[in-house]
Amino acid sequence: MNGVKKTITNTMFTTGASLVILAAFSVFFGKEFNYAPVVLQIFAANIVINLGLFMLWKIEIRYLILQYLLDVAYIIVILVVFGLIFDWYSTVPVWFLAATAAVIYALATIITVTKFRKDTDEINELLQKRKEKMDSSAT
Repeated sequence: MNGVKKTITNTMFTTGASLVILAAFSVFFGKEFNYAPVVLQIFAANIVINLGLFMLWKIEIRYLILQYLLDVAYIIVILVVFGLIFDWYSTVPVWFLAATAAVIYALATIITVTKFRKDTDEINELLQKRKEKMDSSAT
């Protein structure tokens, strides 16, 4: 169940980040969007991306860098396909979609690594306290 919860959380995070970046792009480059359909399109793309990443993470790959490259390549392919289906390229260049994907993926990876480090530190601290408690009760 934890994997499903994480996938839903990741989908919401990536959708929100995508929409913020799109809004910034719109402001900086003076592009107009019909946001209601675009929001749903981006949400659908993020669902497909995060479900695919969830499945990719089920496959054990020995080399972490290869895993990251495969993840980014998958994300870019999905964005290109959705861009073709929904005609995103008439307003947003392909390089922007690829850059957005890379930035969001990097942010999500940094957040995940930071959380793992925090969790690991907490577990180690609890283990140390337990060891100290057992040592003090043994004497």
